[in-house]
Amino acid sequence: MAYQISDECVKCGACAEECPVSAISEGDTKFQIDADTCVSCGACAGVCPVGAPAEA
Repeated sequence: MAYQISDECVKCGACAEECPVSAISEGDTKFQIDADTCVSCGACAGVCPVGAPAEA
C-alpha cells in the first residue's frame, strides 16, 4: 500500500530527495506522494523529521 503525507509536513524536501522512484513532489501546502508510483519502501518515512509520511 502506498504511503501518504499528513498535514504535519513542514515542506523540508527530505522525503523527495530520498525517494528511489521519484514518487514525491511538492504541493501547495505539503509534499505529495503519487500512489501509482510509490513502491512502499518507507525511505521517505525514515528521513522525515516530523514523521509525516505513513502507510495509507
